[in-house]
Amino acid sequence: MTLIHILVFSLLVSALLLTASHRWRRWSLLIISLVSVYWLQPAVSLRQFDFWFPTASLGLTVITWMVTRPRDRGVSREDLTAMLFAALLPLLISLSRFLPEGWQLTASRPPSTYLVVIVGSSLVVLGFAGGWLAKRSRLIGVLLGVIVAGIFIVLKTEPISLWASSLLRGVTGQSRNLAASTDLYWLGFSYIAFRLLHVLRDQQSGRLSAVSFIDFLTYVLFFPAITAGPIDRVERFTSKMQNAAASTASEYFAGAKRIVLGIFQKFVLADGLAIIALNSTNATLTRSVPWLWVLVFAFSLRLYFDFSGYTDVAIGVGLISGIQLPENFDRPYLKTNIGAFWNSWHMTLANWFRAYVFNPLTRALRKGRLKMNPALIILIGQLVTMTLIGLWHGVTLNFALWGVWHAIGLFVHNRWVAFLNARRDRIPSAFHKSRAMRTVSLVLTFNFVALGWVWFALPSVQMSWEILIRLFGGYR
Repeated sequence: MTLIHILVFSLLVSALLLTASHRWRRWSLLIISLVSVYWLQPAVSLRQFDFWFPTASLGLTVITWMVTRPRDRGVSREDLTAMLFAALLPLLISLSRFLPEGWQLTASRPPSTYLVVIVGSSLVVLGFAGGWLAKRSRLIGVLLGVIVAGIFIVLKTEPISLWASSLLRGVTGQSRNLAASTDLYWLGFSYIAFRLLHVLRDQQSGRLSAVSFIDFLTYVLFFPAITAGPIDRVERFTSKMQNAAASTASEYFAGAKRIVLGIFQKFVLADGLAIIALNSTNATLTRSVPWLWVLVFAFSLRLYFDFSGYTDVAIGVGLISGIQLPENFDRPYLKTNIGAFWNSWHMTLANWFRAYVFNPLTRALRKGRLKMNPALIILIGQLVTMTLIGLWHGVTLNFALWGVWHAIGLFVHNRWVAFLNARRDRIPSAFHKSRAMRTVSLVLTFNFVALGWVWFALPSVQMSWEILIRLFGGYR
């Protein structure tokens, strides 16, 4: 989000305070969320795909609701009204192609209205067909989950996204020679995918309760959280929607304070640190070991202020609108061990992987036919989970190694805690609680995390390895 986006959203949700009706507040949040999907999507090189990407986000959300709604639940009048609006919105946006240049909501001129009608009709048919089939086969939900995960893999894997870009350029009559992986910049899909997969998995396990169409669309496409999270759970969000009331004066000022704090973190601190943060250019030009450490520490702080700043803005806008989003950061760089760090860094992502990857995997390994050592089960679970978290940022070897780095750190910490617990009677409790011990633990944890960011910040394994060696005086 830019400063203009933040200002407009803040003004819009402030205007909601004048709307006393709970019903119209829910509708207002839905409309703003749907429109913002198109407005926030930046321009892409693929012709008119700054329209088609948001439309696909809307279509996948509608189909997922149809597939996951309870079998005995009908479609209410409110649901039908919201579905009609969701179906007409792409059509209305496409009509803006007849307005003067610069008046369109999308980054470029929308496609032909005739084409939008055909695609929109197809999505509606797919939604009702999927919902009808889902009542007769659990495989439809699985298939939809595979499609969502498949799109995610295409977007995150550079060779595949390059091939997909070339294919789409051919379809749209553009030069295939200009294809680039950056053509497939689908705003917010990483977070949309996790919300949809969460709902699909909970529906398959019987944990998903009935959700209205308005609340479901707003949950998946909620405008403050679509660009950078946090990843809320559907039952938590919908309970907030059902009880959404105009924010009190204290809530409003708390939200405004979070927005200002987020803007300061993102646009002042993070953008300022970006000048001296670790990247391939700065790493190549820097010869001094102390200055290399400065680059690493600057990147660590820049990444935190950037991400935490966006989160503060999202939570602040949510508070003003009457929806309290979950916290995503809790002073992670002040934690004294790597486990506490991951309980306070991007908490909603860590909780998602803990619930849907680590816990089911370790539970399956414990119940499996092979009698595995508990420590080995933990190691496997952490390696798989953290590697997947790394690959969530991008399917590259560097991101995978970043995940492995943290998995090893988590496993070593787990074994260290087990070692101390087994010798609790012989080690004074004052040793653990002393200020000196806490200071040493904090410094070690921060430096371990900071060194891990080297894999995250640089484009290749070779460069990352060289920088890690140079940080400790190698290659002189």
